[in-house]
Amino acid sequence: MTTTLPRVIGPWMAAAVVVGTVIGSGVFKKAQKVAEFCPESGVALSVWVFCGLLALLGGLTIAEVASRLPKAGGNYAFLRDAYGHWAGFLWGWVDFGIIRTSSIAVLAVMFIESLNNVLLLARLQYPADMEWIGTGLGRWEQVLATLSVIAALTFVNIRGTLIGGGLQMVLTALKVLSLLAILSLPVLILAFSPTSEPQPSASNFAPVWPSDWSQVNWAKFASAYGSAIVAVMWAYHGWLNITPIAEEVKQPQRNIPLALIGGIALLIFLYVGANVAYYTTISRNEMLDLKGTPVSTEFCRRLLGSVGVLVGSLILMTSVLGSLNGNILVAPRLLYAMGDDGLAPAKLRQLHPRFQTPSAAMMVFSGWAMLLVVAVAVAKETSWIDEKKNVFDVLTDYCIVGVAMFETMGVAAIFVLRTRQRELTPLLPYRCPGYPIVPAVYVLILVAVVANMFIGTEQRTEAKVGVGYALVGGLVYALFLRRKEA
Repeated sequence: MTTTLPRVIGPWMAAAVVVGTVIGSGVFKKAQKVAEFCPESGVALSVWVFCGLLALLGGLTIAEVASRLPKAGGNYAFLRDAYGHWAGFLWGWVDFGIIRTSSIAVLAVMFIESLNNVLLLARLQYPADMEWIGTGLGRWEQVLATLSVIAALTFVNIRGTLIGGGLQMVLTALKVLSLLAILSLPVLILAFSPTSEPQPSASNFAPVWPSDWSQVNWAKFASAYGSAIVAVMWAYHGWLNITPIAEEVKQPQRNIPLALIGGIALLIFLYVGANVAYYTTISRNEMLDLKGTPVSTEFCRRLLGSVGVLVGSLILMTSVLGSLNGNILVAPRLLYAMGDDGLAPAKLRQLHPRFQTPSAAMMVFSGWAMLLVVAVAVAKETSWIDEKKNVFDVLTDYCIVGVAMFETMGVAAIFVLRTRQRELTPLLPYRCPGYPIVPAVYVLILVAVVANMFIGTEQRTEAKVGVGYALVGGLVYALFLRRKEA
């Protein structure tokens, strides 16, 4: 049975993976969380710019690392080749156990919640025709629907990389168009409907900056800004997602840098533009009062009326589905690579005899994500999860702890690889511009972000749990797998 992944992904599909897996729920929901930490709109918007530029620094660096190591597994391969099998295993342990599977679980739950909202809104609009919907899906009906959508997308991606990638391109195009519509809507309202209420207004941005910078408590400001960065990092999380399927990208030394850098630049434009649009219509205090309503949905409601709620829910639903499909497409390549190295069961490295996809790895990854969905549902049912803290924010904070630690190590791998592969550097068609300053700045900032998670109070528990889980992985490696280092 063959275990070699075919190179079938071209530049446009690679870019769709970068953009489509990143744009999920964060740009539609995290504005409230940022507003909680940053009372001034200018400071809040600067977080989105800052995190975008940070991702760009990482992308400029990882593009060279991936050009050197265009292998399945992405960050796993970078850590393994730069530091040893132990580092690759720890990333696999955390990515499989917390990061990627939690992402899949959160996105699937949000998709079904959005679908349920769409159905309920449709019933309000057409009560006679949609009476069969009743009061919508109950908690356990939503759980069953969530499990079903994960299973369905897993089946689609098992059927072929081109099929899953083609679906990703379609969904990515829809979500990019949706964000373009959001950032254009205030301008269109002002231009073509100047008498409608409410009107977009610059007054909603107030206050833009602190009234007196000399009176700012800089320790508290830095801590709050760091917590806001963690929130926005979830929205940008996934820019590295082209690297797990690098082995399947045509001309990887050309197409991976193009997809990474171009994709991240587009994300910065869309994210900052969308958040500026939100503030034209919703003030910071109003954002805080939204509670569970996504800011994007409230934005559409205010400018488009009752139909805007339906439009906002459809936009969120489509976007989340695209990110969910992208994660299910790329995530199993980690287990495939680990199986190839003997750090996971060898069965996981086998490809489907007909579709040439890592079907066993896909089923294991999706299966674990489905277990997380059920576990969260049980925890909510038994009140084990603190209802005062949004489960969405808890799970995404858990994800970012691992991302900040191990993806930073992946970026730092460029220093090791440049030292070891001096003769290869001049031959690469792409080399990180501004080396070594660009990767050094990225690493230093992420170290500060991780430190703030332990020093501050907002994400301290999640940080401790994330590190504790990684330490358990280190113990597992030391006891059972250390021989692989030899």
